[in-house]
Amino acid sequence: MTMADDAAARIRGWLHDGTIGRDRFHSVPQMAERLGMSRSPVREGLLRLAEAGLVEFVPQRGFRPVRPTGQDIAEIFALRIALEPAAAARAANAGSAAVAAELRRHLAEMRAAARADAAGFDAADEQLHAAILDRAGNGRLTGLIAGLRDTTRLIGASTAGRSRSRHEILAEHEPIVDAISAGDQERAAAEMRRHLLSTGRLLVAQAHDDGDENAWSCWESLVESTAEARRV
Repeated sequence: MTMADDAAARIRGWLHDGTIGRDRFHSVPQMAERLGMSRSPVREGLLRLAEAGLVEFVPQRGFRPVRPTGQDIAEIFALRIALEPAAAARAANAGSAAVAAELRRHLAEMRAAARADAAGFDAADEQLHAAILDRAGNGRLTGLIAGLRDTTRLIGASTAGRSRSRHEILAEHEPIVDAISAGDQERAAAEMRRHLLSTGRLLVAQAHDDGDENAWSCWESLVESTAEARRV
């Protein structure tokens, strides 16, 4: 790994966990000092992140994390809504006491972390979704959705603490787990679809509030116009 690779990886991690604030500009010299590196590899690492759409440079001001657009959110959730409800139904079809126990364990971890442990809550949320996808029996699907969720976090799209509380997020997962545990395929798919639509709509509203005037039109074009969305 080159120094530029290391710089990009570490900055990417800071974007992921919120260490790098999204509401102000940062300079290459400041970041180099923070990383304990010279400016050249840090600049190269940042340019790679800019090419990936994670940061943007503004002349005379430095760089800042890219804010999620309605297009970003609509593209991600159009894919998730097309794939995850069917996976939840397959997980319900393959349901067993062991499946139910695993999902309820992740749900309990979310519940325990809901009050004060944001990182723990997010991790348990991710593990719950991954467990559902794993039970659907498609490893490629699990990897694809994990990548979409990772992209969502990296571009800073989150509703927790802004549009809804972690307890409200938890409440949307409980009926999904109940349906899968009961082996109810239709309800499992419907509850997963409802959860994803709720999350996507809140994120699009946030993008609109942050100045993206086209956020809702992107969402309506890519997501709400589908028959799947209209059923909820």
